[in-house]
Amino acid sequence: MEAAEIEAIMGELDAANAAAAGGGIAAALAGLLVSLIFGLVIYVVAAFILGKVFVKAGQPMWAAFVPIYNIYILTTQILGRPWWWILLLLLPIVDIVILIILMIDLAKAFGKDIGFAIGLILLSIIFMAILGFGDAQYQGPVADPNKLF
Repeated sequence: MEAAEIEAIMGELDAANAAAAGGGIAAALAGLLVSLIFGLVIYVVAAFILGKVFVKAGQPMWAAFVPIYNIYILTTQILGRPWWWILLLLLPIVDIVILIILMIDLAKAFGKDIGFAIGLILLSIIFMAILGFGDAQYQGPVADPNKLF
């Protein structure tokens, strides 16, 4: 084979590889776009459901759509826990315990029992929707913000 033939073959291979790589990049971007849209839809639905719970507790619905602020409102205003509990949610393992306590507090704040709290822990979005759209009435914060636990 001559050098010209080798260069021609290499050029064809480079073009084929570039086309294949371009197709792979397009597929990856399409997958990313679908994931972003799906995530956004899930976030909006979850925030809307949380907003219904907020309205029942006398808080504005828009607060449920603001990340971090919604946790602050839920923890301090609705459940009556101190603000620094939000910092505990940043600690591995501790966050799980705190979330369980917060879900139990949320059930109690709406006059529900431990069975409903377990539902909030295991199937949060469904049981949050039951709180927001059901006949549950907000009874007020159940935690004393001056106590540690």
